[in-house]
Amino acid sequence: MLDLPIYLAGKPLRTPHRVVIKSPGSRRVVGQTFNADMHHARQAVAAVEKGQKKLAALSSWQRRDICQNVLDYVQTHRERLAQCVCLEAGKPITAARGEVDRALTTFRLAVEESTRVDGYQPTADIDARSSNYYAVVERVAAGPCVCITPFNFPLNLVAHKLAPAMACGCPFILKPSERTPLTALLLGEALCRSGLPPESWSILPCDADVASYLTTAAPVRVVSFTGSVGVGYEIQRQAIGKKVILELGSNSAIILEPDTDLDDAVGRIVPAAFGFAGQSCISVQKIFIHERIAGDAISKIVQKVRQLRVGNPVLPATDVGPLIDEASAIRIEQWVSSAVEAGAKVLTGGVRRGAYYAPTLLVDVPPTAEISHNEAFGPVALIIKYAGIADAIKQVNASRFGLQLGIFSDSVAVTRRVFKDAQVGALVVNDVPTTRIDALPYGGVKASGIGREGVRWAITELTELKTMIVRQHGIPGRQKRNRRPPRR
Repeated sequence: MLDLPIYLAGKPLRTPHRVVIKSPGSRRVVGQTFNADMHHARQAVAAVEKGQKKLAALSSWQRRDICQNVLDYVQTHRERLAQCVCLEAGKPITAARGEVDRALTTFRLAVEESTRVDGYQPTADIDARSSNYYAVVERVAAGPCVCITPFNFPLNLVAHKLAPAMACGCPFILKPSERTPLTALLLGEALCRSGLPPESWSILPCDADVASYLTTAAPVRVVSFTGSVGVGYEIQRQAIGKKVILELGSNSAIILEPDTDLDDAVGRIVPAAFGFAGQSCISVQKIFIHERIAGDAISKIVQKVRQLRVGNPVLPATDVGPLIDEASAIRIEQWVSSAVEAGAKVLTGGVRRGAYYAPTLLVDVPPTAEISHNEAFGPVALIIKYAGIADAIKQVNASRFGLQLGIFSDSVAVTRRVFKDAQVGALVVNDVPTTRIDALPYGGVKASGIGREGVRWAITELTELKTMIVRQHGIPGRQKRNRRPPRR
């Protein structure tokens, strides 16, 4: 069992507020840690304000070495981190190992980008008035940031907050999910050994009141939040005068066109809908199938879903583990029941056992049903037939979310039209919307968020442009004529 301290201004700390973490499926205690209180939060804010100056004094090669040290730690402790993700989040061990591998990529990108936080020299002499001027524009760290992360990717989503902050020199306070703090605190061991100035970082599990103070404290310049729409909008409302980056929800869709290779598509869609029990903001929740191929496609999808193995996440053979808690499984059960009462049909699944919910496919779900217009965040997918691509795009755009969309089609004209007309942050062609390449910009439109992640793009969000304008002396043809005449 893990017994981990929290970190205040780079130093391990044990407080009177002990927290016990249980594995979602078995409810077995897997570790314990502590919560920070308001006093600790004030200390952390005061520290990062001082830490900003120390980070600003570092050269890019020093920031690169700090990122490299964290990368080396994650590589060395790969299995330990994967086991922690598996136990505290209930993520199947194979997926947990995949998450660690993605975190390695994220920190590797930070190593590379830490020496690329550069500027440029724009043209200043654009008219007669400015003909004697030139300018230099640089990117500088925006200042202290507060990072708030959810339970579903307790390592890689933490990495996507911290890696760009370290790369560009932003001090940070991390508030990990109260459900999965242990993985982030293991990463705290890496930060202690990384060379980061201790004042420049803290990892503070805490309650909502303390978190609210952190996001509104005057020295904090940036708030980066990944989580639910309601909480994200409340942070945006409270964090007046700060830059707010929000990665929120979705009910991501996939479109299957008539030219789809069904075996290939089904083999990608089913894991994307039900992996980690659907607890990803880009899990496939809506499967739009062209009516010409609906019969064959539905048959193949149902068959594939029934082959999924639900069980203990520590076993390598497990495909689908538990939801994060029983309350979440009960919510899914209620949403499915409500949809069925409104006319939906269950093709497979629809059964709950504790925190486990069987992978479930629904058809004929009314658009007004909770599970249709909200984010399920569970192992449920809706099958929807459509007549033509315009119809599919219209239904996709009817969602209040707009994170990522997938389409299976070999038609350049169709995919180009969807790319142009679909109101989403990204279109994934011939793969699922659950595809995320950590080097690329990631984020959505509408209720799916504000800003972009991906290390290079997050650095843009965490930095500000600073301009130097120089008036040049002694331009030829403009010197003062005060030279003494030559002697004869």
